[in-house]
Amino acid sequence: MAELTHLDPEGRPKMVDVSAKAVTRRLAVAAGYLELDAPAAKALMQGGGPKGDPWSVARIGAVGGVKRASDLIPLAHPLAIEAVDVVHHWDPEKRRAWLRVQVSCEGRTGIEMEALAGVTVGLLVLYDMLKAVSHDMALGPARLLRKEGGRRGSITVPWDECPWKP
Repeated sequence: MAELTHLDPEGRPKMVDVSAKAVTRRLAVAAGYLELDAPAAKALMQGGGPKGDPWSVARIGAVGGVKRASDLIPLAHPLAIEAVDVVHHWDPEKRRAWLRVQVSCEGRTGIEMEALAGVTVGLLVLYDMLKAVSHDMALGPARLLRKEGGRRGSITVPWDECPWKP
């Protein structure tokens, strides 16, 4: 069984020392969704409103979430992000607004937290854009779909209902 790396021998939180790790190409892909009620779904599909186009603002918010991950997650290392790709998908049948965030860099530690932070912040921005119409929305799960680089190499996590394959 793997040990928790963010605890010292006495069980206190610590930031992991990554100085001895090799610099490798890192990539992480995460996805998640916001479940909407009918009025919020209608507003999303109509596009613009007093705050702008919800999808565009959510995509910008996702990039901001990626860039601020180390400020939000106390033991995460700041990383020099090289690329962020954010795409969205609307599932009208289930009224789910999906975001997918792919992040890459070269570094000594993983970039999964940045991808997950991007998805969740982007979805929170979408909630904020639509809350004038309804508060009956639920932030669905956000999951890591894929990671590459580091000592564990490539990891893929299947998610059947996700519109994107890892």
